[in-house]
Amino acid sequence: MELICSGVPVFKGHRRPIPHTSEEYYNLYVTVDGNGPDGSDKAEPYNAAFAACSFPLQGQAPAAYPWETLEQPSMSFCYGAQPGTITLNHWVALSGQPAPPIELRDPGVKPREVELSVILERLIYLEHGFEEDYEELLYKNLYRNLLRDPDKFKKPHKGMETQIADLITVLSRDDWIDFSRPENQVVAKYFANATYTDHGRYKTFFHQLLLSSELDRRIHSKHHADWAKEKLLAQLPPSIAWDLALARKWHECMTIEKFKTGGDLESIRFHLKIKKGQVKALRKFARAMKWPNHAKVDEILREQDPDEKPLEDRSSDTMSYFTGVILPGVTLPWLIMNSLIDCDSDAGGNALASLTHMHPNSGFQYRSTTYWSAASIVGKVLAPTCREIGGWIGPARPAPDLSRIQIARIRQRKPKQYLTVSDTESMTERSDPLGPPSDEYPVAEYQLLLPDLDPDKIIDTVRIEKLALKPVSTSSVPDNMDKDKPLTYDAAVQFAIDGQSWPLRLSYDVSFIAACPCARGPHPLFFDYVYTAVKVDEILKIKDWGGLNGNVSSIGAASSSGGRTLVGEEEEDAREKVLAIEAFGVSDNEVLARAWCSHWGLSAVVADVDRTCMACAIREAYAACLNVVILVEGMGYDGDS
Repeated sequence: MELICSGVPVFKGHRRPIPHTSEEYYNLYVTVDGNGPDGSDKAEPYNAAFAACSFPLQGQAPAAYPWETLEQPSMSFCYGAQPGTITLNHWVALSGQPAPPIELRDPGVKPREVELSVILERLIYLEHGFEEDYEELLYKNLYRNLLRDPDKFKKPHKGMETQIADLITVLSRDDWIDFSRPENQVVAKYFANATYTDHGRYKTFFHQLLLSSELDRRIHSKHHADWAKEKLLAQLPPSIAWDLALARKWHECMTIEKFKTGGDLESIRFHLKIKKGQVKALRKFARAMKWPNHAKVDEILREQDPDEKPLEDRSSDTMSYFTGVILPGVTLPWLIMNSLIDCDSDAGGNALASLTHMHPNSGFQYRSTTYWSAASIVGKVLAPTCREIGGWIGPARPAPDLSRIQIARIRQRKPKQYLTVSDTESMTERSDPLGPPSDEYPVAEYQLLLPDLDPDKIIDTVRIEKLALKPVSTSSVPDNMDKDKPLTYDAAVQFAIDGQSWPLRLSYDVSFIAACPCARGPHPLFFDYVYTAVKVDEILKIKDWGGLNGNVSSIGAASSSGGRTLVGEEEEDAREKVLAIEAFGVSDNEVLARAWCSHWGLSAVVADVDRTCMACAIREAYAACLNVVILVEGMGYDGDS
């Protein structure tokens, strides 16, 4: 057993219920054990500033497990170790059943009407202290200015628990901003400028921020027991939990220096605690991504011209990014890129203004260089030739079908492969390195796999010819009124293989899972894990592997999306077979393998054989209910300096 299992990753699936919902809603997770300190399948943040996409509910430290973060699926366990990949946990989490937004019952308890000046003065006070040791003062400041105490004359709410309950009740009203909704998560649009905030919700934002800050201080008070705090945080309704995240982010990143209220002009001057670090991270990002106008943008980011507008005042995106008031989830990559664009006067005015996290399947061309969101299939496929930083993939090859500065939204079908609860919970048994439990484990039942790394046999006849983008409808060409509205395109990558052109359409939004590293490999593989190894240039002859598109005679691994009746032991074995694509050599080989997967709708495990042996990669494919493994060797971005 020690010879076979020493250093192999063991995958364990978890199903966890969602508080305040019925049994039909749940989240799915994976934990990995057994491979020791040899690293994980997740990428480390490029910069500390780019870790803001995740928020641990309990304390300040990075989350140790994916269920410990506010955002779900957890962004701390999202990006894989190789460009364009995700972790096994994120792949499994995509098959969860998240609850619909919880409609909180209006409690009928209204906060007091408060002047904006009173709100701001209290926020300034909370930046420097909290009267938790003075019960009378704590009670008076809360109920004289902000709330009404219904039991004022019988049993005043002087206890910390009753004050927490009252604040949660008031924040449950449906007329507050719901920051759990993606469209509300660019926070700065509510406080950047009183003249252009959404529907005049300027005062509402600061009122909600103050109530949330009062709640956060009480929850984390030294008079509130740790066990009670943990239990409360785990049971909070989503909208209240997001209010607490906002309050904590504000406290970490912002202070109010002075303000002017009343009259036609209201203004607040902020002190940005972490702006210097945010600017440094964006300069590093622009340099690493080889931004076409880098020299000019870097000069603006250094803010040495007193006549230039301050960086944070250029848009609500720049205000969000440079202040650091960034809510967890998917908004951070878009704030990073939009802030960079807003600091580049040559970036086409409004041509790139429609980049938003509400359309993640997007990318854009700027001066013959393209950049793609890590959520778009074009980015996932071209990633081996680029870098992935902060949720963006680039600098990528140009798209001849786009103009010099233009956004492209990609039409991509939903993938057909998914996992059920039973798939997740049986993951350990399905991928056991020893095979089924037995009294004996004969050595003959295990095979040591070694990929073919002979330099003379590595394919070197595959090259990318071009990235082709075709508008979904010719009638969708915008008129002058909508000339800056992004078009939707079908994407394809055209390859030159042995002198012939092979276009592969990127039809499905498949995922590529970074294989977990193993220790002390290579490891033997139990004979029941069936696979076929092919060179990358042979995959074009393989059609509909796995039978996802209805081809009963095709071969593939078992997954929840099979949907066909199988007869006979041989067909059962064929249905479970994993295709191991040897994409060693130039990065174009891996791009070909990924494009083929997208063409047929097959998600795949991507394994660097320097970190993960072939046997462990095949077992991980079985664990994930996938039937393709892409094998690469020591791939890195050539332009890294």
